This record gives sequence, C-alpha cells and structure tokens, in this order.
Amino acid sequence: MDTKLTAELRATHAGQIAEEVLRKCVHCGFCTATCPTYQLLGDELDGPRGRIYLIKQVLEGKAVTEKTRTHLDRCLTCRSCETTCPSGVKYSHLLDVGRAVVEAKLPRRFADRVTRALLRTVLPNPGLFGPAVALGRAVRPLLPTSLADKLPPAQPAGAPWPKQAAHPRRMLALAGCVQPSLAPNINAATARVFDKLGIELFEEAKAVCCGAVRFHLNDHETAKNDMRRNIDAWWPHVEAGVEAIVVTASGCGVQVRDYAHILADDTVYAEKAEKISALCRDPSEILAGEKAALLPLLALHPEKRGKLAFHSPCTLQHGLQIRGSIEVLLQAAGYELTPVADSHLCCGSAGTYSVLQPELANKLRANKLAALNAGGPALAATANIGCLTHLQAGSMLPVRHWIELIDEAMA
Repeated sequence: MDTKLTAELRATHAGQIAEEVLRKCVHCGFCTATCPTYQLLGDELDGPRGRIYLIKQVLEGKAVTEKTRTHLDRCLTCRSCETTCPSGVKYSHLLDVGRAVVEAKLPRRFADRVTRALLRTVLPNPGLFGPAVALGRAVRPLLPTSLADKLPPAQPAGAPWPKQAAHPRRMLALAGCVQPSLAPNINAATARVFDKLGIELFEEAKAVCCGAVRFHLNDHETAKNDMRRNIDAWWPHVEAGVEAIVVTASGCGVQVRDYAHILADDTVYAEKAEKISALCRDPSEILAGEKAALLPLLALHPEKRGKLAFHSPCTLQHGLQIRGSIEVLLQAAGYELTPVADSHLCCGSAGTYSVLQPELANKLRANKLAALNAGGPALAATANIGCLTHLQAGSMLPVRHWIELIDEAMA
C-alpha cells in the first residue's frame, strides 16, 4: 500500500511503525472473513481492511470525523485478522497509532471522557478497584442490571499459596490489577501446580498494572510509566536469574510481551523491555515444557470429570499465538472437551470494550455462549479474567480458569 504520511508524523517513531505496517497491506480482504465486528455489522469500515484505510487517511492529514472514531472504537483489538493475514500485517500496532492521532485531533464528548477517565483510574488500581467490587457486591440488588452483571459473585477462598520451598527454579508472577479482587485463587492455583513440579512461583509487591487498560484507552504515556515501574520492580529478580515472568491472564500476557515494541524508542528502558518481553510466559507454556513430570502427577488421580467447553481467548490464540496446548492438558486431567463452533471469534469482553460497546459485546457474548453450550458441557474454562467474568455474567454455565481445574485434578 502506497503511503503519503504527513512529514510531521513520518519523523516520529509512531509514524515509522505506521508506515511499515501500511506498506505490508495488499488489500486482499482475507481479514474480513475472521473479523467479529464485520461478521456482525457487514460494513467494510467495521473490518480491518476498512479501518486500515480510515487510519491511512488520518495519518495522511485528512480531516478526522466522529464517523472515523466510531469505526475505530468498534474494533475489539482481538488480532484475529493478524492470524489470518498472509502478509504479516501487524494491524494492532497500526490501530494504536491511529487511535492516538484521532484522540489528539478530535476531543471526545464530556460524558465519554468521564467514563474513560474513571476506567483509567479505577481498573488499574487494586486499592480502588477492590473496595469498589466489595461495595458493588454488597448493594448488588440495588444496581442496574447492566452494572450488576459485571460483578461476579465472590469466589470461595480456595487453598492457600504453597509454603516457600527451596526449589532451585524460581519464576515471577504478575498479580494483575483486577484479578486479585475478582478471582484470587488463579495465581494461588498456578503456584500450587508449579510447586508440585519443583518450581517456586512468587509475586513482586512493587509491580503494578501491566499497562493494557490505560494503553488501549489512549493514555499511552501513563501506560508506559506503568510498564517502566514493572520493569524496575522485576529487574532485580531478572538479574538474580529468575527463569520466567508468568502471566496467568492472557490479556496481560500480550501486553507484557509487547513491552519491547512499545518501549523500543525509550533509550533508558528499551533493552530491559526486550528482556522482560522475552521472559514473559503464559502458564500453559511452562506446563507444556513439563509434560514428562506433569502427566504422571495427573495420572495419580485418574477419573472422568465430565464434559467441558474451552473458550480460547483472543489474546491467547491470536495475541500469544498459543493454540491446543491447554486443551491437551485438560484432556489429560480427565475432561471430555466438547467442540466449539467459530472458536476463533471474540467473546466480546476485550478489556473495557464490554463497558464502552455493550450492545456489540452482548451480541458477541450470546453467540459465544451458544457455541460453548452446544456440546452440552457441565463447565466452561478459559485463560483470561476478562473473558471469564464477561461470559459468567451472561450464563448459568460455570466458567473457571483452566489452571484451577489442573490444580484440582492434582490435589
């Protein structure tokens, strides 16, 4: 694709990224076939190819309109198009640049600004989010249905973290910002599974939000500061030889894996960010490498555990490019996996998307739940806290994080 970016933008790192991405696009349209919003709306501008054209126009100096922003806001950033693209177009990187330029040139309406400011302030801050969740649960019957649905019931405490053992292998875990309040057992379950494999998993208290919430709400500078704080918090452990940084929410995992890209022009942090991204692992990647030790432990308690539907988050299959490994582990634990139609399509959670685009998010959730329920499972599992809470809010089918099921099978 030929480009004529403005001279001002072309001189920036963001402009160079955009130009590189745009020049790879050959207009083939394969991406539209796997785009969730295009499937729902049937509008070329609500598919990746159309949005690329809109971004190109903006970056070439054309006027920014509300119509342009509407189509960009509707994008889930699910990256399904990146999996489909034969040319290797990094659409999500272009979208980050385009949205930032639109945001700078066209101020949002007051109500929209307030909503986004609240999301940027509360969600990444466990000190605010945790009490807000507790208060919401206490007054849940008084809340509007749209808000009450976003508050999953409190989880039972579950087993504690394993006692510190003298394991030679040590890995860091990202606590996250919303997961400790919504599903505190996930990281503890991961630590228990790892402990049985001779790996110590621990959290660094100084680490903060991975930066995804603020970054995807176009507060790039604050998000980069979150990333730098995490790098500073983790760096002593990296220097001490920690084996990996394990992120149990695949949405956060994609963001940490992107630190090297986002901070590439930061002269102080670029090299460290590259190291952090290289160390980032989903727990399934660790367990896939430990099958020789894991499978005999699962075989100690062989039993049929019933039918289960696995929802693979977009961030897992398209962002991290991990497919099939969790399903193998669940089958080894005794679950019968049911088929899920259109498993490549998003459930509609997509970070704050379900709050900002509720109509589209609810349609996508309804489609996903129909696909999950079609095989008659007793349980659903997923790998991302956002997907878990979004799906659970619209379903009577229990939804769990897959690592909790592996932990229970090994207990």
